[in-house]
Amino acid sequence: MAGAAGRKKRVGRYEVGRTIGQGTFAKVKFAVDADTGAAVAMKVLDKETILTHRMLHQIKREISIMKIVRHPSIVRLNEVLAGKTKIYIILELVTGGELFDKIARHGKLCENEARKYFQQLIDAINYCHSKGVYHRDLKPENLLLDARGNLKVSDFGLSTLSQNGVGLLHTTCGTPNYVAPEVLGSNGYDGSAADVWSCGVILYVLMAGYLPFEENDLPSLYGKITAAQYSCPYWFSPGVNSLIQRILDPNPRTRITIEEIRADPWFKKNYVAIRRGEDESVSLDDVQAVFDNIEDKYVSEEVTHKDGGPLMMNAFEMITLSQGLDLSSLFDRQQEFVKRQTRFVSRKPAKTVVATIEVVAGSMGLKVHSQNYKLRLEGTSSNRMSQFAVVLEVFEVAPSLFMVDVRKVAGDTLEYHRFYKNLCNKLDTVIWRPVEVSAKSTLLRTTTC
Repeated sequence: MAGAAGRKKRVGRYEVGRTIGQGTFAKVKFAVDADTGAAVAMKVLDKETILTHRMLHQIKREISIMKIVRHPSIVRLNEVLAGKTKIYIILELVTGGELFDKIARHGKLCENEARKYFQQLIDAINYCHSKGVYHRDLKPENLLLDARGNLKVSDFGLSTLSQNGVGLLHTTCGTPNYVAPEVLGSNGYDGSAADVWSCGVILYVLMAGYLPFEENDLPSLYGKITAAQYSCPYWFSPGVNSLIQRILDPNPRTRITIEEIRADPWFKKNYVAIRRGEDESVSLDDVQAVFDNIEDKYVSEEVTHKDGGPLMMNAFEMITLSQGLDLSSLFDRQQEFVKRQTRFVSRKPAKTVVATIEVVAGSMGLKVHSQNYKLRLEGTSSNRMSQFAVVLEVFEVAPSLFMVDVRKVAGDTLEYHRFYKNLCNKLDTVIWRPVEVSAKSTLLRTTTC
């Protein structure tokens, strides 16, 4: 296979690269603005899927809300483009990973670090509420970290805007472990109070390293949430203990408000207000253009095929993937945890790598879908209550050197950790594990799994 082999795609002025995230209805691609050279994240949605699942209104609302909320602690939406079959949402590229992954790696955070993230979260949510926006799905998986370690709120897919004359919300949504008790009822709920509850659960997780409410079945879980049945670990300071108790109040009428949180002594310690310029004038014209004539307005989409080989990863993508100029992290060296996006390297031919993955996945009882050096593996979770799915994609990073990106699409993250380790063990014949000698001539462990 030629070293220059690969496929390139352009959408408007953006050069599109590898997939960096995937959900049920969308993919997120690494892209570069050809005019400025700036790296961005491109969220790609299929129009037919949107129409089939009657998600048009929800997607339009999510995009409109993300254009309205302009805050340093919220992922920025730059513009929206429409292709003949796709919708492209151009987002700020946030390279520090999810807050969830940081907790998975380190466990509980020290109090000062947890406080810093909580302060940034409250600032962002306070700003959202000032714009009449309620997030409704706050959790560590939806909180990203930039290259400087600052928090960015993302994923406004379940968010909503306040409406004149409508005091309470009635849609039950969110992630079970983080949802407020009143959201589970039938009497309606205040979006602001519900978001505050979720922030309290997040603060608890940051400080404890585990959830305050966790059960194997939903009825038991909801029972604990409704009764606010939890306990704080001994290492919680009196200040944070008191604040969490006021946030995780099952009565939304007496629950602490964001204004009261910001006045709390524990919250105010080492607090640095985020400097934000004047509110920008936001135009929703591009959103209207995309959705008003969903089949008519489009930008040019060009794909260049040099041969049928894997996508060639350029140096810019490799550096971004590795979060700096140290490319050693490309090989996941000496990591004691597994992110939901993981990777390994092989010197075997790409077709051999794909064929071996197909055989191994079949032996693990997974259903395999394979096309163009991309595989989707599907099965059921260990508790048989939900679907488990991962996507693997082969990239050529150098002649005869291939990187396989592995991403969780559906299922529990901790279960994915176990799956990935098991997969790597079974793929031992194709995984390349380079060995290096340090300055002291000691052998370093450099396994990728």
